Amino acid sequence: MKKNWLWIPALVAAVILLQTLYFKFTAHPDSVLIFSTLGVEPYGRIITGVLELITAAILLIPRWRIFGALNGIGMMVGAMASHLFLLGIEIQNDGGLLFGLALVVLACCSIIVVVDREQLLKRVRA
Repeated sequence: MKKNWLWIPALVAAVILLQTLYFKFTAHPDSVLIFSTLGVEPYGRIITGVLELITAAILLIPRWRIFGALNGIGMMVGAMASHLFLLGIEIQNDGGLLFGLALVVLACCSIIVVVDREQLLKRVRA
């Protein structure tokens, strides 16, 4: 079955991940607040940014997209758990925007993994 359309959720997830890098890499006060609350500022912020950059890049390479999607799922589960248990859904009166973006990335990456699971199984068996 043709899966040429998987570039759409991959691109959506990658754009969201790349857009948030500006805030992490420039030490935006909101980003510093989040990672300070988590107790991992500045290293957690920088490492998370680097991992998001790598994930976004891998999502855009069709042959490796499945691995970017798996990494994206892991990162977004962590982000959502941080929101639910430590940060709250709404941060700095953002109306839950960051939490919503994490949900969108999680959904996009999950779609990629579910639809392209045969590729993952082939690579695991090889």
